[in-house]
Amino acid sequence: MGNTGFWKYAKTSYGKVSELSKLQFFPIREQVRGYNRDDLSGDLRAGLNVALLAFPQGMAYALIAGLPIFYGIFGSAIAAIVGPIFSRGHYIVLGPTNATSVLLMSSFAGIAAVQDRLAYVPLIVILAGIFLIVGAYLRVASFIQFISRTVVIGYITAAALLITLNQVKNALGFSFFPSEKADSFFESLYFTARHLHETHIPSLVLSLLTFAVYWGLNSRLPKLPNVAITLVVSSCVAALFEPMGAGGLRFLQEVNASEWKFSPPPLDFEAASALLSGALAIALLSVLEGTSIGKSLAARSGSRLDTNQEMFSMGLSNVACGFFSGMPASGSLTRSVLNINSGARTPMASIYSGVMVATGAVTIGFLVKYIPQASLAVLIICIGVSLINFRNIRLVVKSTRSDAAVFCTAVLTGLVLGLDSAIYAGAGLSIMLFLRQASNPELVEYQFNEQGQLAEKNEGSERAMPEVSIVHVEGDLFFGASDLFRDQMRRICDDPNLKIVILRLKNARLLDASSVMALDELVSYMNEKNRSIVVSGMKKGVYRVFRDSGLIERIGRENIFRESIANPTLSTANAIRRAQAILGDDAANVTIYVDPAKSTESSS
Repeated sequence: MGNTGFWKYAKTSYGKVSELSKLQFFPIREQVRGYNRDDLSGDLRAGLNVALLAFPQGMAYALIAGLPIFYGIFGSAIAAIVGPIFSRGHYIVLGPTNATSVLLMSSFAGIAAVQDRLAYVPLIVILAGIFLIVGAYLRVASFIQFISRTVVIGYITAAALLITLNQVKNALGFSFFPSEKADSFFESLYFTARHLHETHIPSLVLSLLTFAVYWGLNSRLPKLPNVAITLVVSSCVAALFEPMGAGGLRFLQEVNASEWKFSPPPLDFEAASALLSGALAIALLSVLEGTSIGKSLAARSGSRLDTNQEMFSMGLSNVACGFFSGMPASGSLTRSVLNINSGARTPMASIYSGVMVATGAVTIGFLVKYIPQASLAVLIICIGVSLINFRNIRLVVKSTRSDAAVFCTAVLTGLVLGLDSAIYAGAGLSIMLFLRQASNPELVEYQFNEQGQLAEKNEGSERAMPEVSIVHVEGDLFFGASDLFRDQMRRICDDPNLKIVILRLKNARLLDASSVMALDELVSYMNEKNRSIVVSGMKKGVYRVFRDSGLIERIGRENIFRESIANPTLSTANAIRRAQAILGDDAANVTIYVDPAKSTESSS
């Protein structure tokens, strides 16, 4: 595509929406236009590889969420089929993920009975889908960038710890008592330690063998579907345990195709209100997870990702999963990378993988009953541990104190109160710390030096013109900074010798009504003291706020000097001339600094 074509889709202006940002129904029609044999070959190969990974991963994620395994398998199939129909690219493969599975488990922590959880799974999944669809129509995907990556790293770390700990009992072959509700990480840790003496030795042996097989395959043959291979091998080993007298192993339940049915959620507004927070957190996490994966993979091929369209496809996928016995769907990192690396050319690759998963569930789902629960638990623990990125954690903790505080807050909140709370607490604290930093504008007094250049006034030195102070304002002047700005200016203006303050606003940004009112109060204070304010270096945006609010008339048009791009100090030099005129002082010289190649202009 040439430059003209690029700007046709990428260029935006005030009051107009780019072609790329318009949501479309069934954009897959454009993606498969001209579909050929090479496309079919690449998509089928990628679809098969992804399906071999998605089937066992779906079981694992259902187990993480505390649901029957068919929820994960059906959710993998539905999301992989529905998502690409409404997507503009083939970079994101949708389905259950580690993060959304743990978040779903955390959202249901207060619901004791499994039957109650199953009744409300469709409700929370559909609510998450609705949040995503509404967000896509409101084009909020671009605002996700304001959530710090530190929050995501903290959340993932807490999720990994929860995933790992919650599967220890399954790997060791014991269970908690029905009365032991492990609603947090520390409760689960306590109950796990309490039951360690009940470890089932055959389960422990099988878990160690499963880990050895999985680690060996990943080390030597990383490109193979090692999760599926490991489960087949461990199932064969488990079958030998009974003749050897090492029974008592627990196995998964078979997948019955009859369980795949239309399952509308109950019309329970009280339950919906209780699940809103969890649904919103799932939606937010899905966007964070999916778009970050998609942008990374799209950048590798020099393409762009339409984040709002992807958000729309996630929303519809979740709604479909909610109505047809599925789990929350997000962008899967492992499946998305495998899809691209396997040669996927169009979104049809994901559809093929979804069809293969669905076919496997219907035809060979009964074989799942031969998979030992301990082996699947070990694979989940391996996946959970792999999520902990120690390098990123080290960078976060050592970068700034604010990042370290946000990370620790997200982790501890996730472990104590739940993962949905971890997202809100981490994001809230990061925004608060950012606002605190942004709401601290820098006010420095300047003066002209002997070379005619503006320079910072040394502390304790006298002003070249005692009655005039040049105050350089740098930073954001939004509502969070307005009171601080006003108080700092009042301290400067309390100098009894001071008659005129020149506000140099060249690097001031984000003026709003609060900062305008603070300036208006400052003007009133100066007028009461028979003093004047002169403003210099105003850029277009700042000037517009002054004009529309009426501050120009309050200060006086003759006291306003706009920025000169060609000569950065010209407006301030003219402001000093205006100050001299107000003071009636014609004795001092004012040097206007210009480009060294040009002459220096002076006036007396």
